[in-house]
Amino acid sequence: MNAPENPLLLPRPDPGKRILDAILAALLLVLITPVLAVVAVLVVVGLGRPVLFRQCRAGLYGRPFEVVKFRTMRPPNHGGGPVGDGDRLTPLGRWLRATSLDELPTLWNVLRGDMSLVGPRPLLPEYLDRYSASQARRHEVRPGVTGLAQVRGRNSLSWEEKLDLDVRYVDTRSFRLDASILVATVRTVLGREGINAAGSATAPEFLGTPRRPAPPQRDRTPA
Repeated sequence: MNAPENPLLLPRPDPGKRILDAILAALLLVLITPVLAVVAVLVVVGLGRPVLFRQCRAGLYGRPFEVVKFRTMRPPNHGGGPVGDGDRLTPLGRWLRATSLDELPTLWNVLRGDMSLVGPRPLLPEYLDRYSASQARRHEVRPGVTGLAQVRGRNSLSWEEKLDLDVRYVDTRSFRLDASILVATVRTVLGREGINAAGSATAPEFLGTPRRPAPPQRDRTPA
């Protein structure tokens, strides 16, 4: 992300939202400790160790951080050779993703300040150079456990639609919008809406938005 060199020119995150995120994340982590323990046991039995999946993602201003989730896939070389994501997903892994239980450890990222409860989903650092200038604005806020794109279609949306919604959130964010997204997230998770992209077990790689060809220049040479 091509952020301004002067830190004073960077849009500043809302400190009130950060405090509320930390309080709610700490409270939720305490309340769901039994659920975390049960899911951890299921992962050990169904997939083995490690229990947690860790991966570098791009956060606020595009800065890298390590996201933490429950593991849902076998290793890439399971069975002696490389296999696709769809083959690596087990029935347990599909269920964890469908119920979003694999996302529960990201509350630790919220508590640490890497993420917010609501914001654009954290994506791979490799995508930073593939965004348009407008799409890159999604990194003006902390990434979220859930976001506007997740309650407007989730993985059934195209990359362009998701990124447009991310930027719309950046421009219209408010406490009221965050509250409505959190409520809608519960409905989306319970309804298991938009879990997979069409024809794919996981979200396809973002390769960048194709640029529209420039319109042909008219020949204004006098006849």
